Amino acid sequence: MERLNLNLLPIAFALYEERSVSGAAKALGMSQPAVSMALRKLRAHFNDPLFIRAARGVEPTPRAHALVKASRPLMARLQEDLVFEQTFDAARSMRAFTFALSDVGEIVFLPRLIERLRAAAQHCSIRSVSMPPQQIARGLEKGEIDLAVGYFPDLVQSNFFQQRLFTHRFACLMRAGHPLYAKRLSLKAFLEIEHAVVHAEGRSHELFERLLERRKIRRKIALHTPHFLSIPIIVSSSDLMATVPHALAVYFARLAPQQFAVALPPFDPIGIDIKQHWHRKFHNDARSRWLRRQVAELFNDATDEWR
Repeated sequence: MERLNLNLLPIAFALYEERSVSGAAKALGMSQPAVSMALRKLRAHFNDPLFIRAARGVEPTPRAHALVKASRPLMARLQEDLVFEQTFDAARSMRAFTFALSDVGEIVFLPRLIERLRAAAQHCSIRSVSMPPQQIARGLEKGEIDLAVGYFPDLVQSNFFQQRLFTHRFACLMRAGHPLYAKRLSLKAFLEIEHAVVHAEGRSHELFERLLERRKIRRKIALHTPHFLSIPIIVSSSDLMATVPHALAVYFARLAPQQFAVALPPFDPIGIDIKQHWHRKFHNDARSRWLRRQVAELFNDATDEWR
């Protein structure tokens, strides 16, 4: 079988159907000599005449009957799989969807993702993972992570595709009734207030820190923490303020409007393009395309509830 040219099999099928060399040549759009040469190769390979002369054309030998019966369904299946585009049946799939998200991403994206995906793919569980950029890149390449959704500036190599979803900025979260609160803080107030600063695995906070460096703005930092989720507890019970992604500030303020207030910083906040990223290996994969479409429909400029 290793030496068999699979291109010869359709010629055997045509001879089997047409029962003549000339008929097979016409059906295949080949010349008669080309069909005769192919038949000679098949005979040599299977050590059998396969088709013998008859009163009208040729007749298959028992070996030819067996060959066609065994190989034609396999060739038809192979052609179908190669020619027709694969589809993804979300309702029948049982494979988990895995997203690389930061803790902010989980708050912004995960609730709506769960609602959409559980409705369309009820047998698929959902995983959210948080890890360093190098591990995310490897996970996307291996297919262990389906999409990285959020701010991932490291995923810019040629092996990755990306799609912008929307742009977010930063806002200041402080307790309701804070003595220095204003809809937009003055630079004087921003410098006077003590700050809680988050150093999370996500990269968005680096943008804000670099903006402060460029403007030579030095805050009064009272607290460094690696976790965003501790911020509302700290802010609600003190006069500390935290500058966080706008969606996160709005989320906490919506949860407890009597406890939190959202203010704009005293300078034009830098914009963060939120994107979904995937590896080029899966660019044409039906499952990946379906999942990317769900994310793009849920999160875009028109549907951005956190603006």
